Amino acid sequence: MDTHRLTVNCSILFTDLPLLRRPQAARDAGFGAVEFWWPFDSGVPSEKDVTAFVTAIDDAGVRLTHLNLAGGDLAAGHRGLLSHPQTSREFTDSVDVAIGIGGQLGTVGFNALYGNRLDGLAVDVQDELASANLAVAARAAASIGADILIEPISGIPAYPLTHAADAIAVGERVRRDHHVDNVKLLADLYHLTVNGDDVECVLVGFADRIGHVQIADAPGRGEPGTGTLDLAAHLATLDAQRYPGWISLEHHATRPDPFDWIPGFPAPSSTDH
Repeated sequence: MDTHRLTVNCSILFTDLPLLRRPQAARDAGFGAVEFWWPFDSGVPSEKDVTAFVTAIDDAGVRLTHLNLAGGDLAAGHRGLLSHPQTSREFTDSVDVAIGIGGQLGTVGFNALYGNRLDGLAVDVQDELASANLAVAARAAASIGADILIEPISGIPAYPLTHAADAIAVGERVRRDHHVDNVKLLADLYHLTVNGDDVECVLVGFADRIGHVQIADAPGRGEPGTGTLDLAAHLATLDAQRYPGWISLEHHATRPDPFDWIPGFPAPSSTDH
């Protein structure tokens, strides 16, 4: 594995530390790049909170490769704001904030969670709003050379995108209706596996539309090697398809060293963070 292409998700790893101390923990563990879910309590954080987040990453000397856009209260089951009329504005406001951060920190992809289906709102209405908001986000991302990412996820019955083809169809709609071409698939191998996609077929069939890859084993979402996901085969397929992007470690830590499965990777520093 090319460890220079690894980025570590600091919203799911290093959770024993306060959020702003995690970039330094990632650097101490041997990583040069990090990603985060939306790190703020609202779609429009204070300037002070944004500055503190940017400073924590800068001071750690790591790159922020990817960032989620505001997605609501994940702990409460929310999975996105962009297809909901009541939260549409909060989503587009978060885009402005995220692009400002990403422009400073070298971010190449922004994950836009689609939003759960809403009772009483027609699917066509929701999808039309989603497409329009994704076009806004995609144009903003393009201004700093970045992509908008669409992720099929598992475990949320009301979330409508469960397979890679669902996310690809969203990107195709944005391209057809709004003439922007940087809405791409976030291929999270854990979610794809849990939802029953043929991961090898996804990696080959949609190779030209994959904008980012995240890995965790399945079942359990632990480190590779804790489940049955054939990581070596999937990474070999990505290489064969000439996937040029980052690979994110978006798994839970179930062992004292959650990175001991990476061949030749340095052991974490014993420094007290």
